[in-house]
Amino acid sequence: MILLLAGTTEARNLAGYLADHGVGCVASLAGVTRDPVAYPVETRVGGFGGADGFRAYLDAAGITAVIDATHPFASAITERTARICAERGLPYLRYERPMWRSRQGDAWHEAADVVDLARIIPRGQRIFLATGRQSVSEMTHLDHSAIWARVIDAPRDPFPLPRGEWIIGRPPFSHAAEQALFTDLKPDWLVVKNAGGAAGRAKLDAARACGMSVAMIARPKGPEGITRREQLLDALEWALAL
Repeated sequence: MILLLAGTTEARNLAGYLADHGVGCVASLAGVTRDPVAYPVETRVGGFGGADGFRAYLDAAGITAVIDATHPFASAITERTARICAERGLPYLRYERPMWRSRQGDAWHEAADVVDLARIIPRGQRIFLATGRQSVSEMTHLDHSAIWARVIDAPRDPFPLPRGEWIIGRPPFSHAAEQALFTDLKPDWLVVKNAGGAAGRAKLDAARACGMSVAMIARPKGPEGITRREQLLDALEWALAL
């Protein structure tokens, strides 16, 4: 039985491939998003209860291999999974989509992390955050700016910064929709994590069309053994052979 750590478009595609080939697989979602898109395989939702809980689940579910296709910034999950699989000699595959690269006309500025945004973005700028709900509370050093933060589900708590509001929307978003939104709000900066993926590229292209600056938060370094898109077919053949 393969455990697929999911939550991305690539994970859903992998689940479909495994289901089509009759490979035993259970997908695991963190449970951050309400009403997630259904997977074509058995699916569990919620955390494992830390490292010990994860070990217990591997034993109870009879897991023979793990495919980690979580978000590129889910570094804590990836580190724990790689470490525990290595401890047990359990086959482990990390699939991580390629990073975005700037194109002609882009005004990108790389930030090492969330804290580094204060170095890049001048005070008093209008900022559109596309970094996920959980990261908004880490942006207190930008409380001098007007901020919009886009999230999938409407938060139950008020906006954590004094000059901000939530924008509710479920991806994918088209280039036209993103450009219309930016034209309406008129932000000076778009802040994103370098998650990669074709579906998220529209906001970057729209930012270029609107003449916006982009603060690109660098991707954390992952464990060894990351599989790139061009290696995915070999990885799937590996999974089918288990």
